[in-house]
Amino acid sequence: MSTAVGNAVDAPASRSRTILANLRHDLPASLVVFLVALPLSLGIAIASGAPLAAGLIAAVVGGIVAGALGGSAVQVSGPAAGLTVVVAELIDSLGWPMVGLMTIGAGALQIAFGVSRMARAALAIAPVVVHAMLAGIGITIGLQQIHVLIGGSSRSSAWDNIVALPSGLLHHELHEVIVGGTVIAILLLWSKLPPKVRMVPGALVAIVAATALSLVVNLQVERIDLSGNFFEAISLPRLAETTPSGQPWSHEVSAIVFGVITIALIASVESLLCAVGIDKLHSGPRTNFNREMIGQGSANMLSGLLGGLPVTGVIVRSSANVAAGGRTRMSAILHGVWILLFASLFTNLVELIPKAALAGLLIVVGVQLVKLAHIQVAWHTGNFVIYMVTIVCVVFLNLLEGVAIGLVLAIIFLLVRVVRAPIEAKPVGDEAKHWRVDIDGTLSFLLLPRLTHVLSTLPRGSDVTVNLNADYIDHSVSEAIDDWKTAHELTGGTVTIIETSPANMISAHSSPPKRHFTSRSLREPWTSRRDNHRGADASIRHGVAEYHRNGIGTLHHHVPELVDSPNPDTVFLTCADSRIMPDVITASRPGDLYIIRNVGNLVPTDPTERSVDAALDFAVNQLGAHSVVVCGHSSCRAMQALLEGGANDPATPIGRWLAHAHDGLAAFHNHHPARASAASEGFGELDQLTIVNVAVQLERLAHNCVLAPAVASGAVHLVGMFFDFSTVHVHEVDQNGIVAPAARAATQ
Repeated sequence: MSTAVGNAVDAPASRSRTILANLRHDLPASLVVFLVALPLSLGIAIASGAPLAAGLIAAVVGGIVAGALGGSAVQVSGPAAGLTVVVAELIDSLGWPMVGLMTIGAGALQIAFGVSRMARAALAIAPVVVHAMLAGIGITIGLQQIHVLIGGSSRSSAWDNIVALPSGLLHHELHEVIVGGTVIAILLLWSKLPPKVRMVPGALVAIVAATALSLVVNLQVERIDLSGNFFEAISLPRLAETTPSGQPWSHEVSAIVFGVITIALIASVESLLCAVGIDKLHSGPRTNFNREMIGQGSANMLSGLLGGLPVTGVIVRSSANVAAGGRTRMSAILHGVWILLFASLFTNLVELIPKAALAGLLIVVGVQLVKLAHIQVAWHTGNFVIYMVTIVCVVFLNLLEGVAIGLVLAIIFLLVRVVRAPIEAKPVGDEAKHWRVDIDGTLSFLLLPRLTHVLSTLPRGSDVTVNLNADYIDHSVSEAIDDWKTAHELTGGTVTIIETSPANMISAHSSPPKRHFTSRSLREPWTSRRDNHRGADASIRHGVAEYHRNGIGTLHHHVPELVDSPNPDTVFLTCADSRIMPDVITASRPGDLYIIRNVGNLVPTDPTERSVDAALDFAVNQLGAHSVVVCGHSSCRAMQALLEGGANDPATPIGRWLAHAHDGLAAFHNHHPARASAASEGFGELDQLTIVNVAVQLERLAHNCVLAPAVASGAVHLVGMFFDFSTVHVHEVDQNGIVAPAARAATQ
């Protein structure tokens, strides 16, 4: 009883200590985010053509409401550049009050997304389309704001802005250009400064510096006009009897519904993509996407009700929050409180800011939305056409039409790639009598034109082996192969069909087609040899028999690679532990890896122990491998023996061998950086030692007499890996510890 009472009393105290401990990090982080968000909120309001106070209202509501109700611990919400183009078009056509009502409707739709648990559906957009959408928004913002920076005003369309640009440059206002140019110069130089200096937000420094310059030198520039204080700007949306074009509202119902859906979809996608990106930057709780939609929808309903811009999750503010050390949602909430206090108490200071300064800030923000990394990924993945077409459509049509066209184009590309599933026919041996046809991938009716063409090229009367390795076969493909087989055999030829995957032709005739995994080795759980009531030799023989039944067809595709001389591209040095499967965890084909195994995946430096050096010399200098991987694993018995001191006897073979690992153990006890990195990922002491050991072996390889010249010249690359049995994830390791899960690192 007393223990239970004590625990009940201690629980609130423990929670209080946790809150205070987090607040030490959240409070300064909230101030940093506030300083980043303030100028951006004003700039986005200007770019949208909305009242300036609308940007501040959205920032306050986004910070407090979305921060408190949303599903992300560190995401920060507010007005975002991604909706400026849409909002500007809606204000021009329907007026600002109607945009407020549409924001309320969009918020209600977002809440419905969250309550119905369909929030993740908003992520079903090809990344290349999202990247192109952001780039198109950035270009549109830049084309608009460059006119403001040179002392003019932006036009209603991107084409009009381009046409008017030469005249605007010839008749520019020098004072405006000086102010805007100052902001751009400071923002571009800020990233070059030391990290301690960059703790102060560059946007704030640039705006303050440009404003001070305009006041000290007495530059004649147009400044922000809030038209009253912050609380006077808060008002319920009120509609005139007609639209700005003079039409009754009943004539604009379709445009209003379309606008509500547009705001809801874009705000949802941007918020969820932001949450996904931010989850990669911190190790705290992952985002609950459905709750995030409810939080975003609630914020949009309140923002629209009070006269604010639409709200989304914002990557700039959120990443600043993580970088500044924010841990919980309190940092986002407090940032909204600081904006509220500043907007209500220091209105006069805001009205000193030149519009050209905010234009310079927005131009830099717009340029940063066009990322070179996204262009490179689009080029390398064959999606560059989708990327460019989406950008052009977003810039010269509108955001929703541009995204829709991009998605349609992405689907067309997908269908083309499905149709182009690998089909190859080639003769076997010197005579043209024997042929082999390899068909892989998704076999649907879309493949029929290519399939029938390839089969028609096979010589009459030839003996043909057809290898089918499909994850999907529909009735039309199965029927086409059957019909061709019958016709070919009538010419005196023979046809042998080998199916090496669970998707097969018989099933395609008897049941609806289903997608299957093509790898038999991983399709079903393995059975342990220890579970078999037979001797070890019988178990091995049983396994060989299983291979001849089901596995031989898979290797049949790789006969030329197996017969020819080996040409591995990677040396894979790993532990002798039988659970490590190098080919599986690296998705490698036969011949890709030159595998070296030893206890503890060690690289001895003792000149009397040269077995590893000999293998490295042969693989790199004779076979031409250009990468060397060191892979450790969780629960390593060798590292456990080392850590517990149970293998220190030099009289035993294992003791003599693990003496080569003592440097790694010493580095572990001396708090090698890799230990802290592994600890931050939640690994225990044993796995921390294993990761430190991988880092130490990488250092040894960099100075190894066989590899050092090639590593120094860049001809050979070193890679560290750690395989976690509990999660079956592969983590990348460098000489300082864990970098990231390898799959994530490869996509960034």
